[in-house]
Amino acid sequence: MEKLDKFFKLKESGTTISKELVAGATTFFAMVYIIFVNPNILSQTGIPWAAVFLATIIASFIGTIVMGLFANVPYAQAPGMGLNAFFTFTICFGLGFSWQEALALVFICGIINIIITVTKIRKHIIKAIPVSLQHAIGGGIGLFIAYIGLKNAGMLTFTLDPGHWTESFGTVFGDASAIPAITDFSAAAPILAVIGIVITVVLLVFKVKGAILIGIIATTVIGIPMGVTQVTGLFANYDIGAPFVALGDTIGAAFYKGMPDLFSSAAKIPMALLAIFALSLTDTFDTIGTFIGTGRKSGIFTDEDLAAVENGKGFKTKMEKALFADAIATSVGAIFGTSNTTTYVESAAGIEAGGRTGLTSVFTAVLFMLCIFISPIAGIVPAAATAPALIVVGIMMASSFKDINWGDFAEAVPAFFAAVLMSFFYNISMGIAFGFIFYCIIKICKMQIKDVHPIMWVSAGLFVVYFVLMALYGYGVIKA
Repeated sequence: MEKLDKFFKLKESGTTISKELVAGATTFFAMVYIIFVNPNILSQTGIPWAAVFLATIIASFIGTIVMGLFANVPYAQAPGMGLNAFFTFTICFGLGFSWQEALALVFICGIINIIITVTKIRKHIIKAIPVSLQHAIGGGIGLFIAYIGLKNAGMLTFTLDPGHWTESFGTVFGDASAIPAITDFSAAAPILAVIGIVITVVLLVFKVKGAILIGIIATTVIGIPMGVTQVTGLFANYDIGAPFVALGDTIGAAFYKGMPDLFSSAAKIPMALLAIFALSLTDTFDTIGTFIGTGRKSGIFTDEDLAAVENGKGFKTKMEKALFADAIATSVGAIFGTSNTTTYVESAAGIEAGGRTGLTSVFTAVLFMLCIFISPIAGIVPAAATAPALIVVGIMMASSFKDINWGDFAEAVPAFFAAVLMSFFYNISMGIAFGFIFYCIIKICKMQIKDVHPIMWVSAGLFVVYFVLMALYGYGVIKA
């Protein structure tokens, strides 16, 4: 116990082993859905489902354990939602790359992330972001994960409005655009989610320790008689050896098949560069947004830590180590056969449950690895049970909005776009993009160009290029 306390600095961080265990389990249950969702998405490209299942677990375990042991911060990693859709529907289906070539592109993206991390580019980006935008990003992520929670809970329904047809939405929804609305609660899942929200909120109001995790477990149990939590036939068709056999088809495929094919034709290079650019940009700003949004509010990354980033050498600060751990995870995942591995915003659930050190991540990583053997059990926790955790965490993180001067229109505009558009676009990076761009526009109008950090200019410019490429090559190419 003393060795654990000394290694992870538990007392210094105001936490205990039991708190870290609860936090690690909370984070795990909030994001364990990825081991089932990721194979469902990537297998559409032809990658064996069982191989992606195992690759997802391995990538999540390695990325998260490195985050915990090397960086000593309570963040978990796994193949990113959105990035896996980009892999499938854009790189493979849209641009015509094989899944082996796509894995090669992901590996290259990971190397690029490692380079910009080692050369401090990533760290300087964080230092360059104005404090008001940092608070906006934090609150915006709160809204974003609350929206994810509402969506996962089945509390939202999307109706088709034939009167508002658009070309971009028409390609996705047929001849009509989708209009969000509240569900009619005729299904059991959203009702269970509401019950879970009530339970979790009540526990938090009474300051019960481990309230979020207790809420997840209680909601899962209540879901059994409601028919939402499925417990019958858990091990009926489960073959523990199948994923290991299938993994032989994907491990290393990025090298012996992907790389040679990718560079066999000069015609593929422009599209490959476009894909790498989009992957790297999204991965970088998703991670930065998550670290800033959750780390500042919880105190995991202090102002001193953020300031030390600019002048530190090597990997001395927690932020530097966390960024490096995140950077290597993508390439590791590509080697085994999955899309970009990134830091999960659901880590906020564990942080709100009390997680403050890397021991939280270690517990989460171990639980991910155990899924190889008990995946049916892990899989019985329904989305309706984890959704309340995301919603209440979103409520907590929204407190960051209080530190923004909404009375100053010049400060409010970029903060608003950065915060709100994350949810509207279902994309953290796009919210940050509009926040950056409007921040620069306002500074130009106010003749305060010198107040803008050069990295802000470069970042905003890259986002503009991103949108131009989106227009040139089609909405669907970048949307995923």
